[in-house]
Amino acid sequence: MFRSLAARVLVALALGLGLGAACGAIDNDALTGAAGAVEAVGGLWLNLLRMTIVPLVFCLLVTGIVSVADAAATGKLAARAIVLFSVGMLVAAIYGTLAAQGFLALWPVSADGAAALRAGAGGVDLAQVPVASLADWLKSIAPSNPVQAAAEGAMLPLVVFGMFFGLAATRLSPARKVVVTDLFGAVADTMIVIVRWVLWAAPLGVFALSLGVGLRAGLGAAGAILQYVVIVSLITAGISILPYLVVAVARGPALGAFARAVAPVQALAFSTQSSLACLPAMLERAQDDLKIPPRVTGLVLPLAVAVFRLTGPTANLSVAFFCAHIYGVHPGMPQMIGAVFIAWAISVGSVGLPGQVSFMASIVPICIALGVPVDLLPILLAVEVAPDIFRTIGNVTGDLAVAAVLHRPDDEADALGAG
Repeated sequence: MFRSLAARVLVALALGLGLGAACGAIDNDALTGAAGAVEAVGGLWLNLLRMTIVPLVFCLLVTGIVSVADAAATGKLAARAIVLFSVGMLVAAIYGTLAAQGFLALWPVSADGAAALRAGAGGVDLAQVPVASLADWLKSIAPSNPVQAAAEGAMLPLVVFGMFFGLAATRLSPARKVVVTDLFGAVADTMIVIVRWVLWAAPLGVFALSLGVGLRAGLGAAGAILQYVVIVSLITAGISILPYLVVAVARGPALGAFARAVAPVQALAFSTQSSLACLPAMLERAQDDLKIPPRVTGLVLPLAVAVFRLTGPTANLSVAFFCAHIYGVHPGMPQMIGAVFIAWAISVGSVGLPGQVSFMASIVPICIALGVPVDLLPILLAVEVAPDIFRTIGNVTGDLAVAAVLHRPDDEADALGAG
């Protein structure tokens, strides 16, 4: 469904930009009015997507933390894997923040291109919005009223509350913990069903929104959109170097074998854009080329596919900082720290969701933490198919690297004990 959907959305984006630019060039009041009415449909579609964000993010956080804690409790090998996953995603988040700032400093979007995107998205220029002080930010981390935080879309305190809630749930008796995880898992699944319904209308929604972009900005926004694809793809591809570095440091002599083993898996990731679809190939290469015992690969690699998304924080932060750049928003250090924390936390909960489903759920909270409008995200979702290729390649590379680094002579005994 989602691969064909991506193609339809791309076509809708191109048609919307083209027809909107044509209507703007003709400058006919009737056509302009009709285009405005169509654009309202796009706004409705965007609101339908946004209404699922708060419950989806909170429920995914709770169930994700409980599942990770349960996995870590199954044995030393699993616990070491969870620690490595967490550190890897934190490094990826920091890298994504620095790389996005660096790329946009060296290759800024032109003033005309940024203005075209802002005008097309209908958002406001937030350059003059005051940045919260460090003291205000520290006080806001823990919500005095979680329900109010959810209603106001305050994502950082909501994420903090969700993490505490999930951690507390792990301390319950097994019977009560099952009740909590089943409840929030069911709510998350319900939200995902709604998102899937809304995504069926994605071609119509993106067409309507891009029609407004073309109407107000002509084709001037196309260059900025292309620049976005290149920047996010390069930043996301860059994090794929990290697994090679980790293997080189931890298992120096095995680096060549790792590079040969991961190459066919990366080729499969390029074609499928699915880490899960690459799992059989990862198991085969790890056992045949890297000589990792099946009892180790059978634990580490499925766990990695289930809870580890190395490129998630990198790509999501680069998207959010691109939007901040377009709107002229300059987040302070507290806001960037909050964005890194949110990107790291949400990556755990959003693993396993299709890219189109997780795109909004992962990036909207980061944008809110940075004080950035989310109006551009549906347009950027339309071209996510290109960066998503590099997301998957980086993820499978990280998964196989974790197995290579964690394999030790005593791993088989540990895995046996865990079983």
